[in-house]
Amino acid sequence: RRERQRFVDKNGRCNVQHGNLGGESSRYLSDLFTTLVDLKWRWNLLIFLLTYTVAWLVMASMWWGIAYLRGDLHQARDDTYSPCVANVYNFPSAFLFFIETEATIGYGHRYITERCPEGIVLFLFQSLLGSIVDAFLIGCMFIKMSQPKKRAETLMFSRAAVVSQRDGKLCLMFRVGNLRNSHMVSAQIRCKLIKSRQTPEGEFLPLDQCELDVGFGTGADQLFLVSPLTICHEINSKSPFFGLSQRSLRSEQFEIVVILEGIVETTGMTCQARTSYTEDEVLWGHRFLPVMTLEDGFFRVDYSQFHATFEVPTPPYSVKE
Repeated sequence: RRERQRFVDKNGRCNVQHGNLGGESSRYLSDLFTTLVDLKWRWNLLIFLLTYTVAWLVMASMWWGIAYLRGDLHQARDDTYSPCVANVYNFPSAFLFFIETEATIGYGHRYITERCPEGIVLFLFQSLLGSIVDAFLIGCMFIKMSQPKKRAETLMFSRAAVVSQRDGKLCLMFRVGNLRNSHMVSAQIRCKLIKSRQTPEGEFLPLDQCELDVGFGTGADQLFLVSPLTICHEINSKSPFFGLSQRSLRSEQFEIVVILEGIVETTGMTCQARTSYTEDEVLWGHRFLPVMTLEDGFFRVDYSQFHATFEVPTPPYSVKE
């Protein structure tokens, strides 16, 4: 096997990094919500904890500041004195009052009196700010937890693609499967051939993308993915593999990116699974083993044979030849 850099890994991760953004990096801040959702979990949790901790300390300090400026800290235990917030003697008690108010716990020991207009204004500001922070951060965490990325882990692709004859035509084929009983609604599959080429004008395209027809005209790209399916690309005069033979396959360098999209039936969210096949992972003259068997009242899928292939007689020549 020739090891080389892949454009898309087998697990679907794209090996592309953006650098030297310059002033364009400010665009990430203009869409702060999406930026937070795209961050890794450890950064999300860190931002979540820091935001709440800082907000709590700042708001508690403001309540303590009001009590300090009014002189409530020195006369809070005087029964004849009416403080801004009852039973606030120091910063810890001010912090506890803020937490009771923010979390709507309301133990009843600390409360705002009617002779403190600045406390009433701060209470309104705290309520509005708390609602905004809760909606932003909790919404971000909810969206991140409900992302359908993990659903793609239960969508399988065969480790290799095969080239053999089907219905008298030379075809490039690979297999897809769904491990869950829940269906992928409106599942659709697409294939991209990524290969370097040079135009007649002399322009070199290092990662040129070409579409592989997997049944657009016939509707074969719309999948009913309740059992493993073999996706077929017919190699004809319109195919970029028109001149590909068993011998030339050894010297070619290309990558086939497969994209499977659908709606998760249980959540209604769109899910996308990706994989890729390099020229080393295309087996000439092979066919996939059957995985479906009929048993008493149902069909059984044997996923132990999902990646298995066997050799079949296949002409070593290209369709062009």
